[in-house]
Order: sequence, then C-alpha cells, then structure tokens
Amino acid sequence: MLAVTVAVTACGAQGEIMMSEQQATDRAEEIIQQAVVTLSPKPTLERFGPETIGPCLAKDDHSPDDRLQVTLFYKLTGVPGAEARNLVLQAREAWLKQGYKIHSSDEKDMSGPFPWVSMRTEPDDFWMEATTGVLDRATGEGIASLSVTSPCFLPPGKASARGADPAAFEAPEADDPAVRRALAHSSRIYDALGVGSAPTQPGEGLSTVRDGLGTAVHHTWSTLPLPEDERARAVQRAHEYFRDAGWKVRTVPTLEGLPAVVAGHPGEHTIAQVAASTTGAVRVAVTRPLGGPTSADV
Repeated sequence: MLAVTVAVTACGAQGEIMMSEQQATDRAEEIIQQAVVTLSPKPTLERFGPETIGPCLAKDDHSPDDRLQVTLFYKLTGVPGAEARNLVLQAREAWLKQGYKIHSSDEKDMSGPFPWVSMRTEPDDFWMEATTGVLDRATGEGIASLSVTSPCFLPPGKASARGADPAAFEAPEADDPAVRRALAHSSRIYDALGVGSAPTQPGEGLSTVRDGLGTAVHHTWSTLPLPEDERARAVQRAHEYFRDAGWKVRTVPTLEGLPAVVAGHPGEHTIAQVAASTTGAVRVAVTRPLGGPTSADV
C-alpha cells in the first residue's frame, strides 16, 4: 500500500484553490476521523504522511505552476483480519452520511470479502479511499486502510496557476545525472506504453522547478491520441511495468473516471504519473529530485 497518491486530473478540473499545506493536512485528517469515530471494533491507527506531492503535473492544459497536493494514509490494525471488510463498509457509510459522493466502487467487491470504495467531498473536492488489502484470500482475512488526497492547491505566496514565475521552470543542464535518470525512466515508460509520442506541447519537455520542497527535474510528454479502450490498455501496461520493475504503484481516481496510475521508485524518490487525458492522449510525467540518491537498475 502506498502512502503516496495523486488525484491526477483534479489539478486541472477546477479553479485555483488557496490553502496552506497545514490546512490541507488538517482537512484530510478531519475526513479520516469522520470515518474512524464510527468504526467498531476500534482499530489501531498506523499513520503514514502527510506527504506533499508537488507540483501537480499531469494536467490537460500543459501549464506548470506551483500547486501542490497533500495525501494522508492510515492502516487500520489491531483487529481480526476478518473485520477488515466491515471496517471498509462502515467507513463508506460514515462518509455517505457526511454528504460525500461515491466516485467508483464495484458492487461485487462491496459484497465480497475485500471491498473498496473511492469517494470525494463536495464542494472542496478532497478524494478518499477505503480499501481492503488481502492477507489471506482463502480465509478472507484482510487489512483495512483509509486514505485522503487533497485537490491541487496554491500555497500562500506562491505564483498563480495562470501566471507562474518562468524563472522557476528554467531549462536543466542536459548532463546532470538527475536529468539523465528522469529521461531514462521516461524511456522505459515509453517502451511499456507501446504507443507513439505526440509532438511536444507547450509546457511539456524538460524543466527544473524550485519550490519550498527543493529542486526537481520534470519531464512531461504525451502520446498520440488514442481510442478510449486503447488509452485504458496503455495505462494498464504502464501499471504492469511499474509493478514488475519494483516501483510502488497505485491506481488513482480521476474526476472523469479515466484510468491513471502514480508510482514511486523505491530507491530514488522519483515519482511517475501516467494518466489518460480527455484530449485522447496518455499523459506522462516523471519527477526526479536534483541531488537525490541514484540507482543503477533503471
């Protein structure tokens, strides 16, 4: 289970949201507790995060900016594995009573031993999941988890999403090791997708971004437009590549219900996003911190 997730298309789906990282974390914690307070038997909460993911990358408008996202993740431990299913169902009901909306779930899964549900708040558009991880499929034992991801938000004092400081996105040095690593990862993802790349769009390509979290190299690109079923299969191929290569990978919700995955490299602090776009393309973004650890196994 990942402690890092991104609601990819939320970044481009609405107007600017102004809040601090602490405000985003507090709201995520509030949503978690709205579910936890109803749970029986009471689990032990094992918290991961908050993790700040930034900047928001896989946007259909191709425009970089200073918006961030925060995610908070809890494993629910200390209860019998057979209770995991009930904890997920209770969390769903608690969130429904708050007026939150179901984004996606599988009714067959919800009635089985390992249910999951993806939901969103209104009007502030936080995304949450209640899921059951499998411990023993034969006996129906699982472990429940809750996660909340904020929408993309603009921290106080940061550049506007419609007018980000161009100096923050200066071209990186081509021979920098981090640049080479980001490009190598993009190349592997390209091979996994098995789809031709489109001409570079405004806001795509290589850039170096400086923000309060440090400095990172970003490489973004898009595939050629594809039919809906082909886009879904391409994203699934990327998911399988990340899994087989040892990345921590997770499917994430999108406002339009289009497939998207986010993956974290276990040794490099590199994050990759692959998302089907409403334009018909598949968007790819690789974020690699400058000066971070390197690995020889890309």
